[in-house]
Parts: sequence; structure tokens; C-alpha cells
Amino acid sequence: MNAKPVPLDKCYTAELDIVDKQEWEQIISLFLDANIYQTWSYEAVRCGGSNISHIVVRSASDIIAAAQARTVQFPGISTKAAYVRWGPLWQHRDRTAEPEHFRSALRALRNEYVCRQRMILRIFPLVFDSDPEILARVLFEEGFMPVSSENRGRTLIMDIGGSLDELRKNMDQKWRNCLNRAERNGLQVVEGADDSVLVDFIALYRQLLERKKFQEPNDINDFRKIQRDLPQGSKMNVFLCRSEDGAISAGAICSAVGETGIYLFGATNDQGMKNKGSYLLQWRAIKWMKENGCKYYNLNGINPLINPGTYHFKAGLSGKNGRDVFYLGRFDCYSSAKCAAMAYTGDLIIPFIRKIKSIASFSRR
Repeated sequence: MNAKPVPLDKCYTAELDIVDKQEWEQIISLFLDANIYQTWSYEAVRCGGSNISHIVVRSASDIIAAAQARTVQFPGISTKAAYVRWGPLWQHRDRTAEPEHFRSALRALRNEYVCRQRMILRIFPLVFDSDPEILARVLFEEGFMPVSSENRGRTLIMDIGGSLDELRKNMDQKWRNCLNRAERNGLQVVEGADDSVLVDFIALYRQLLERKKFQEPNDINDFRKIQRDLPQGSKMNVFLCRSEDGAISAGAICSAVGETGIYLFGATNDQGMKNKGSYLLQWRAIKWMKENGCKYYNLNGINPLINPGTYHFKAGLSGKNGRDVFYLGRFDCYSSAKCAAMAYTGDLIIPFIRKIKSIASFSRR
């Protein structure tokens, strides 16, 4: 295994790390598949501003693809890794989606991080098993192989392009009944992007974790920092449900970057379970996404076996407008057999380390 660069087609050129934060935000606004994980703020907070890298692919002067990567230095060894989450971006707002744009972005990523910088490259493309088969074929042809330990995620994609009346009609009947009940319960929806609303949500979220004895999958305070750093047009929106006595009983956080909104966090307490506040919040979130130009809503993860309650809630919401899909998963590209072995070993060790850190963090609360 000795990876060598493959030239881009003659009409394409790739640029590395020549944009600043403002320019990058302007670039991702060009793409329908833009998402919060490809914003500068997300990775700058999660891994540090000095550990992010950007590739822009052009056809003449037109930008046709782009990708933000997180770079990581493995402790004790010289090898680094680059990770692209929900990228590259290649579905341009003003162009027909061309698989060759996807190919050019993958090739540019491989040429730079694998061939020139000798990194381990891992990408999590925003591609589903229901998408055209050519996308999976392009990944293979450009030297990307599925991660061997991968347990591919599953989600529901809800088409929210229709009218609100149509969306409500196409919900599951039981879900719609719960929404009707919530609307009769005198609940107030408070929403916004400012820090005070997010602080109120975090308090409710912490209560949920304590009650259910869950380990926190991600430090939600990171999202508080991300929110402060995001430009105004890319900020997450927080939704809170207050009962008549002013108590918060349910909350949700959503993002609307690109044409697909994302459900990021949700929380409810015993009172919220009774007054059905989460149903009212999801309905308001859909309205907000439509107001911000979204055509789809990614409900961000389902597992009917492990978490049947959440699955039925999300399936009932999406109803006839939902599409049950699996992500294609994560893909790796290596410069050598040694790098492949290190990636395999890391996949075995890192989850264990994260679990220990999560347990330690939870016990300190």
C-alpha cells in the first residue's frame, strides 16, 4: 500500500486552508447539504481552531465542493488523522447535483491528507443507503473503504416541503391526537437562540440524565460555546415548553443549516410526559425550519430495539412523510498498511477511553 496522488480532472482545482472563518461560512451557504457539523464554530470548539483544515474545490472560478476536516495528533506517535463529519459538501444550491463533484471532493481530500500529509483519513459522508448507488461506487473507486467496526446509524428523514395542513394530516393518528391534547393544555412555547434559553434547556437536560441514570454522550456545554461562536444565520434554535405555572416541562434544540433541519437534543420531565409538551415543540420546530428554508427534517437517530419509545415518537411525527434510512457509514483511506493497523487499533481502544471519561464526568456531578 503506497498511496499516490491522483490528478483532478483538468477542469477542477483544489485549494487548501486559504479561507478564514467568514469566508468559510459564505462558502457553506452555497450548499444544500450544509450542516452544523461543517460550520467553523462546531469544530473550532470541539477540537480547537488550530486543528481544523479546509479544502475548496473549484471549476474555473466556481466553487463546486468543499470540506472541513478535524485533524488529530495521536499521542506518542507521529501519525495524524483527519476526520470529516457530514462532508464533503457537494450539492450546490444553484446547480444540479453531480456525482463527479462528489468524486472531485473525495479525490482532493485523499490527495492532500493521505498522499501528501500521510494522515489517516476518515470521512462520514452525508449519504444514505437510499441515495443513488453511484455514490457508494465513487467512494470505492476513490480508495475509501468502510470502517470495519462500523455499526451504521439509522434515522428518519421527514419531508417537510408540503403545507402545514398536509404535514399534520400525514402524521400518525395517535401522534396527532397527542399534539391536539398539548394544544388544549394551555402550554406556552418559548424559543430563541440566546444563552439564557440554552441555559434553561441544559438544566432540564441534566435532570433527564440524572433521572434515567444516562451517561452524557456529548458535553452539552460544548454546544453552548458553539452557539456563542456561530454566525447569526447559523445559530441553533432552542424550544422550551412552559406550563401555566411557568415551569419548564420539555425542551428541544434544532439546527437549520442547509436544506435539512436536524434534531440535536431533546428533554422532558414527568410533567412534560403528562402534558405532551414535546409534541407541541416538535410542531413548532417544523414551522421554524420551514421559515428558514428547510425542505427536510433529520430526526437524528432511531433504534427500535434499544430505544423503542423514542423510535415510536419520531416515527409517529414523520408519519407518511418519513423515510427510514441507514447512513452509508464512515469510510477510511490510508497511506500505508501501518496506518490501517493504527486506525483499527484506535477503533478498539478509543471507545473504552471515552466510556471511562464519561463515567468519571458523570460521577463528579
